[in-house]
Amino acid sequence: MRAVVLHRGEDGYWIAECPSLPGCISQGRTKADAIANIKEAIQGWIETAKAHGQPIADEDFETQVVCV
Repeated sequence: MRAVVLHRGEDGYWIAECPSLPGCISQGRTKADAIANIKEAIQGWIETAKAHGQPIADEDFETQVVCV
């Protein structure tokens, strides 16, 4: 299981990032699209890392909402 951060991009699309996998990012017109796309991106990222013998970091991302 991987943590994913969702936020709106300037173009109105939803951006989805997986902080524990550097560079693993995707987007979608809706939140559901962005989540489906990031799941595919995470799978591809992990498969590629394994194929190249690169380490895959454990999930250790934590979030905190701060009101300012």
